[in-house]
Amino acid sequence: MHMRSNKTVEIFKNMHVFVEVAKGSSFRRAGDVLGMPSSTVSRRIAELEREVGLRLFHRTTRRVDLTEAGKTYFDNCQRIVQEAELAHLELASLHAKPSGLIRASMPVDFSVMYISKVLTEFGVVYPDIQFALDLNPGQSNLLTDGVDFAIRMGPPKDNHLIARQMATLKTGLYASPGYLAQHGTPEQPQDLLAHQCLRMRDAPWVLTRATDGHSESVRVHGRVMANNFGMLRNLALAGEGIMMNGEKMFQSDRDSHVLVRVLPEWDMPSVPVYVLTATRLLPAKVRVFIDFLMTKINDVELPVTP
Repeated sequence: MHMRSNKTVEIFKNMHVFVEVAKGSSFRRAGDVLGMPSSTVSRRIAELEREVGLRLFHRTTRRVDLTEAGKTYFDNCQRIVQEAELAHLELASLHAKPSGLIRASMPVDFSVMYISKVLTEFGVVYPDIQFALDLNPGQSNLLTDGVDFAIRMGPPKDNHLIARQMATLKTGLYASPGYLAQHGTPEQPQDLLAHQCLRMRDAPWVLTRATDGHSESVRVHGRVMANNFGMLRNLALAGEGIMMNGEKMFQSDRDSHVLVRVLPEWDMPSVPVYVLTATRLLPAKVRVFIDFLMTKINDVELPVTP
């Protein structure tokens, strides 16, 4: 049993070396990071390759590159090494209040409407935690961009990430009274074909009648398509067309009747909201914020999916 334990420890150490070589494409750079000679790095990689029975690197005089097997192995090894490091940090955090920098990637409009208030309240409880927020619609890569977590609208596209559904946003169609007075109010989904529809993407709108579940798909069109709700909102307020919008987004616009519901008896597909992380084992600073965020999402009356 003791020999098996020692072998497991050696495999893990070699995995750590493997990750550093893969990240730097160099035995020498990995050695500099780990504080060991290049010859030791090379020996440990050879031991690991013998253990797994596959060649992990293509070696040349100038650099080393991952083989196909190495690329697959790297995805798993990097996560294992990161989780081991986080386990040690988690123990340390038990003796101190969470602090440090959180890097997160979030959608612009959702963040402006909901996250800004949460950040203010969170700062009162955890003043030693700072944030670097990327609101770029290009969406940061959690595995390569150093992002601690991301918030995404819609089903996750990356099966390698850990997804936790935090809310479901109900949506509907809205337009300004001025637009409807000038162009008429749709009475059936197919009437949308005669209107300017402000869209996030070039895809049909699917509407479901609340009374009987009957659905219709309408290939809507319009002069403007944009990947930003704020832009579409401004256009809708200016009387430029009909937009699809979350029921809780821009609540004040509806309360003041500058935007009104179109086809209210028809529902649009709900949009799930997810928190994504690269691992289940999170630093204390990230874990306490996500827990805090999940609680506050309830406070703004978003229907949360268990």
